[in-house]
Amino acid sequence: MTTLRAEAARRPRVEESPRRLILLIEDEPAISSLIARALLAAGYAVDRVDTGMDGLKHAASHDYDLVLLDLVMPDVDGRVVLQRLLEIRPEQAVVVLSCVADVTAKVECLDLGARDYLTKPFALDELIARVRVQLRSNSRMHAETITNGDLTLDLWRLQADNGHGRVPLTRLEFLLLRELMEHTGESVPKGELLSSVWGYDFDPGSNVVDVCVWRLRAKLGYELIKTVRGEGYRLASG
Repeated sequence: MTTLRAEAARRPRVEESPRRLILLIEDEPAISSLIARALLAAGYAVDRVDTGMDGLKHAASHDYDLVLLDLVMPDVDGRVVLQRLLEIRPEQAVVVLSCVADVTAKVECLDLGARDYLTKPFALDELIARVRVQLRSNSRMHAETITNGDLTLDLWRLQADNGHGRVPLTRLEFLLLRELMEHTGESVPKGELLSSVWGYDFDPGSNVVDVCVWRLRAKLGYELIKTVRGEGYRLASG
């Protein structure tokens, strides 16, 4: 593993939280070096590994603010690393970087719990922007719960309680419910939910939001989430 924290400390402090630590799991040396330099220039500290198993070991044993994971690794499929990591650390923010551009791969990774999926080749400015988005999102999770009437969302254990006991949620169910709870009483457009929960590369005509809403209703009550025709969804006020 190559540790670049010392170099990061010597660079200008551009970001609000320059000590944020990112793990980069990438087997191509040239790409890894390029990404690391861009992250360091943005004020982040970076740890680099070049195999999936090393990435899993380090991500499982250290507190990283964000993990950047290449999907195609020489020793183990990146999807396996993603799944195992989120089983150990469900709260870990992971952004997948991959040359695999087909929608099936993106959907699979996002369903497994990835926060975002960026297709290679990409502009470094876009990568840094997406890193900032994920780290801002993490900073909002300093509290342990969000409450709306009888509904409580546990931000660390990915569980919700509607007054009848704790209900486990998938990563996507959790992210969708959190987004709706942060806009309680407001109609949230489907396009906005697609962007904030599933990423940036989905067709607005996709039904993934509808399917996830249906699952949340089945788990927590069919009156919980209201459909706003022609717009999106609204969480019922408590």
